[in-house]
Amino acid sequence: MNQTAHITAIQTPVSRQASGSAAGSPFLGLIDPLLVEEPVVHVFAGSVSRTAALAVWTWVKRDVLPGLADAGITAVETAAELERVLPQLLPAMKAALEKADTDTEAQRRLRAQIGRDDARSEVSTILFALRHRAVLAKAQGFGRAVNAMAEDAGLPAALQSMPLQDANLAAIVFHAAVGQVANPTRLVTAAIRLSGNATEGAIQRTGLGPMIDAFLAHAQNQIHVLKLGGPFADIDLVCRSLDRFHRLIRALTGYVEFPRNSRSTAALSAITKLVSDRVEPRLKEVVTDLNIAMRRPREGADRVDNDHILAAINGIYLLAAVRDCRDSLALNAIFDQAWSQSAQALELHIQRNLDLLRKDPDDVHTGARLDAAITMAQVRFNTEYADTLRRARLAAERRG
Repeated sequence: MNQTAHITAIQTPVSRQASGSAAGSPFLGLIDPLLVEEPVVHVFAGSVSRTAALAVWTWVKRDVLPGLADAGITAVETAAELERVLPQLLPAMKAALEKADTDTEAQRRLRAQIGRDDARSEVSTILFALRHRAVLAKAQGFGRAVNAMAEDAGLPAALQSMPLQDANLAAIVFHAAVGQVANPTRLVTAAIRLSGNATEGAIQRTGLGPMIDAFLAHAQNQIHVLKLGGPFADIDLVCRSLDRFHRLIRALTGYVEFPRNSRSTAALSAITKLVSDRVEPRLKEVVTDLNIAMRRPREGADRVDNDHILAAINGIYLLAAVRDCRDSLALNAIFDQAWSQSAQALELHIQRNLDLLRKDPDDVHTGARLDAAITMAQVRFNTEYADTLRRARLAAERRG
């Protein structure tokens, strides 16, 4: 059983993944399938950062829409209202871009109004996405349909239905579709069969290069989730994000042959390093947190620190998630050390607390620490070992 699947079955953290309403989304949700979160180290044609989209949307509301007042267009509050004014809004946005292209001062003013150095290209991407907004929902439907397909034989033909001759359109379509695909490897193997070769160049010549970019963009989009500071980090969300990252990266590196000097190779290396750098400091704390949580206070009355217990349990869940996706991370040495030391520490603390419980079966603090240790043992080792420890706990209470 995949270790990540244990998380929702055993542990208590609840996912709180952000999902803002359409009213709070740039362009009122019309381009949401293309939005990615910062940090965006590598920019891909089929996506735009939410920060950039919000900046452009602010510019549109403040500087573009007022210019359409003569056409009876004022405030736009809903997606339906935005849909109605797009026939007038899109030409106005395009005119602003064309003016910036021919006038240096207009270009400088556009960057200042939007507040971003890449304002020109970001507005262009958003403008293209709005013109082709109708295909985004269809692309997402394609991704869900891939999940429902029992056999892979029909996938190459399905990929041929994509707009492979139009690179820009293919970029946004693939980005929207890949976000819905549960098993990205199926798309990659279908692309290889369609291309007749596993090299990146062959896949690109078939018109499926934007699919590789979409994989990389979605992998990069997992970085913002990896917020591991403090005992209340959403570890369930972090572990699912790591699993998604692993599925995307392994689908590429496990099947596609990338040249050493290709842009994709550079992006893979950079994204892997960023994800690993986010996880590494927390991995180094796993054994320390475990020891702190399992030990009695040196001074004063015995008590259980729930924050320390939670930090220890979360650390073990993170360790198990990293084990499942270690092939996609650059953490082998640190993981091996934490994995080995956590096992030794857990067994030591379990035995110590069992001995204490035998001496004093009514000690609720020892019982609580032992329960937490058994929960961690179930994740670190397996369910059978945890069940054995639970029986040992009951026997220790009876013996006492």
